[in-house]
Amino acid sequence: MEQIKDRYFLAGSIERFEEKMAVIIMSDGQKLLWPVINLPPDCEKGEKVRIILSSAGSDSQERDKIAKTILNQVLKNTNQKDAG
Repeated sequence: MEQIKDRYFLAGSIERFEEKMAVIIMSDGQKLLWPVINLPPDCEKGEKVRIILSSAGSDSQERDKIAKTILNQVLKNTNQKDAG
């Protein structure tokens, strides 16, 4: 399992589609069957994918971080308009 900035994930690529499942070959050679309905809509055969593993706590922290970033951007844009 790889880690980038507190994110744990497995990398792989979509090998093929079988009925309603995608066959994903992971970087360590394991095969994973993944429901096509749970793939991003633009995924195709050969597409590189990452499966991210997170806990409920880390999901909550990530949402808080995104919300703060968006709020700071809104406030920054508002302050720039007021100054101009």
